[in-house]
Amino acid sequence: MRRVKSTIVRLSEATLLPSIRAAFTILGHAAPGLASRWALDLFFTPRGRRGSRRIQAVLAAGRRLDLTVRGRRVAAWSWGDGPAVYLVHGWAGVGGQLAAFVPALTGQGFRVVAFDAPGHGASEGRRSSIVHFADALRALAAREGRPHAVIAHSLGAASVARALTQGLELERAVFIGPTGGPRDWSERFRRQLGVPAHVMASMRERSERWLGARWEDFDVPVLARRQSAPLLILHDRDDDEVPWSDGAAIASAWPGARLVTTTGLGHRRILRDERVVSQAVAFVKGEALAAGSGSASALEASLFFRDERDAYSASWKMMPSV
Repeated sequence: MRRVKSTIVRLSEATLLPSIRAAFTILGHAAPGLASRWALDLFFTPRGRRGSRRIQAVLAAGRRLDLTVRGRRVAAWSWGDGPAVYLVHGWAGVGGQLAAFVPALTGQGFRVVAFDAPGHGASEGRRSSIVHFADALRALAAREGRPHAVIAHSLGAASVARALTQGLELERAVFIGPTGGPRDWSERFRRQLGVPAHVMASMRERSERWLGARWEDFDVPVLARRQSAPLLILHDRDDDEVPWSDGAAIASAWPGARLVTTTGLGHRRILRDERVVSQAVAFVKGEALAAGSGSASALEASLFFRDERDAYSASWKMMPSV
């Protein structure tokens, strides 16, 4: 049934897409201000995602920790006792997507804290952004205790990088399928919906006033250069949502970061892979990483891809700003 619903959603989006593209073409000429506001709303409004029964069962076993951030209720959960490890989901995700890490971490004596970012899951709000993610993380850490580590997925990793520049302190970080910043996904958004360039530029200006920050402030490889906490990046070569080159660029810029590459796991299944969870937990504990081998989803040490990683990093840095 879940697959059927997913197929219906994709078909609905495919049916609407030509109409949206046509509307942006017309409004871009006739009412660019309206087109800009519409683009902003679409860009910063995550599509709803509800957790599976497995995720709901994990959340039900946790202690609910709601808090208020920017005047909105943010839903959070906690499991276990010990040094705190915070889990941060990605765009249009929910905290429970990282549920596979909960028993693995609590079994090693850690306390796990997860939350649904503003505008996501059980939290209030409609629009969201890296700023909202980072604010929620910092507010939760201020109330629940300094993180020993953070494990973050996709855009959640970008929000951790921002939170670190705003004073968040931690011992270690794990980024899974991390995005390099808004330039990639904004260009994908523009092309997919046919948003005219001048409308996109206006939308960006509007969003910067709303966020109180420039898009350049969210450039993760740039933010990475100022970091000192040990970082492990796990990124899949078959990730069709966030390119592996983003993870490589962050690893290249972050002093001492380790990049571990998986294959065959994509952008979300990587969060449930036993070997990925094991590697992440071992890193959080401070153990040395072991290079994997021998299977389609094997973990490959970044050493094997150093030249290619540096080439990807160089090309990423040369990309023009949106």
